[in-house]
Amino acid sequence: MDPVIESRPGATVRARLTARGLRLTARPLLSWWPLGPRGLRPAFAIDLAAPLALPAPRWARVEPVPFGDFRAEWVSAPDPSGTGTSDAGGRAVLYFHGGGFFSCGLRTHRRLVARISAASGAPVLSVAYRQLPAAPLAVSVADCVRAYRWLLDRGYAPGRIVVAGDSAGGFLAFAATMQALAEGLPSPGGIVALAPLTDLDHTSKVAHENARLDAYLPARRVERLAGLLTEGAVPLDPMASPVNGPLEGLPPVLIQVGSTEMLLPDAELMAGRLARAGVPCRLQVWEGQVHVFQVFADLVPEGLAALHEVGAFVREHTAAKAAPVRRRTRRRAKDVAA
Repeated sequence: MDPVIESRPGATVRARLTARGLRLTARPLLSWWPLGPRGLRPAFAIDLAAPLALPAPRWARVEPVPFGDFRAEWVSAPDPSGTGTSDAGGRAVLYFHGGGFFSCGLRTHRRLVARISAASGAPVLSVAYRQLPAAPLAVSVADCVRAYRWLLDRGYAPGRIVVAGDSAGGFLAFAATMQALAEGLPSPGGIVALAPLTDLDHTSKVAHENARLDAYLPARRVERLAGLLTEGAVPLDPMASPVNGPLEGLPPVLIQVGSTEMLLPDAELMAGRLARAGVPCRLQVWEGQVHVFQVFADLVPEGLAALHEVGAFVREHTAAKAAPVRRRTRRRAKDVAA
């Protein structure tokens, strides 16, 4: 089996201006930011300040779901027809934000998650898993598996859940699904990965021409991050890199990536290995788009178009998967998730 590779040509003026602006602002900042205990701890402020640049969408409903050790929230947005709110009758998206495993959170990604809810017609459970430096990668994965188990415990049929994430969250979408299967849990209906990090061996990324072309991810920062995550372990350890993990049995996958971003090799490698493992995979390469360009859907037309494709994938792979299990009523903010 070969992966289905789809090229999305053309970069609009807005997309090019966005890339230029990020190269002049975000790339220098990320190049300077120290990836050590002193630099990682204050990174939480990025999520706190996010509403200044990415205000919460007024057209979406947000309902906190505390898990005790970490937080999550339901995000539901009006469906594309503009009538009512997305409820989907038992369908759900489980979303893990990106941010290099040390930054970002519910606020930075609330607008993106709301657009995914609107496009898919399903509520999204967005998870603020524990991150560096307070928690190692294994704890992040465990939090994500716990969120998936929580959905199952509340009656969501596994085939009507899509697990999704961007960048580091894309890593977790694959890693958490594989871990869930290893623990004997049923497979979700699909996986959506937006510009996912899938390989902690940085060699191919640093050598690729996109290490120079990427609008805001500095190559040396990716190298340093890989070292922090593996804590001296061999980067090719299957437990560390999803590309080397047990891919057989994973559900259908949609991967979206920009043609000039540094994580393009990761997306291509993952798509190839998924196909060899017999997993249906569509890889969409969007020309000239920056890392996780879907976040900029308010500015970049391609971002909105990509999210519409995400929504179509979710609808396709959660429709009539299985008769929904009898659901419990969703817990409100005052209830702590078990």
